[in-house]
Amino acid sequence: MKNGGSIFLVGLMGAGKTTIGRLLARRLRYEFVDSDLEIEARCGVKIPVIFEIEGEAGFREREATVLDELTARPGLVLATGGGAVLREDNRRHLAERGVVVYLRARPADLYQRTRHDKNRPLLATADPLAKLEELYVQRDPLYREVADIIVDTGRQGVQVLLRQVITTLSDQWQLSA
Repeated sequence: MKNGGSIFLVGLMGAGKTTIGRLLARRLRYEFVDSDLEIEARCGVKIPVIFEIEGEAGFREREATVLDELTARPGLVLATGGGAVLREDNRRHLAERGVVVYLRARPADLYQRTRHDKNRPLLATADPLAKLEELYVQRDPLYREVADIIVDTGRQGVQVLLRQVITTLSDQWQLSA
């Protein structure tokens, strides 16, 4: 495995980073951390409140600090926030410090998974599907740039997706699961 054996999951909100990350960490006996939950724990408030008080720029500053710290830890499965790839330093840390798995999903599928979630400030808009399509166009090239592995999440079940991630990691990175 690459640099410390950590695995970093990237992708848009709703792609399955937290769900797959928890299961993958359990299977590998790695520590699991969700960077958004870590930010909330450190701030003592939910992400929408951070966005409301500090704006997206303030949140991205906090995110960069947390990602720098977390990506330096060995033996970790890290679920990143969907916008983590927006900063060049974050992309560099992810690419240099572990294996990056891009959980790719179509905006229509992401919309189905996130449409009732009130904890996603970027989707608090009149047309969340259009916002997801816009984010996909903006971020897909950045996810691809940083990814060692791209896994299409499609509509398959969580266990099928987990097996696909583990198989790909095992084949390409000599992961022993």
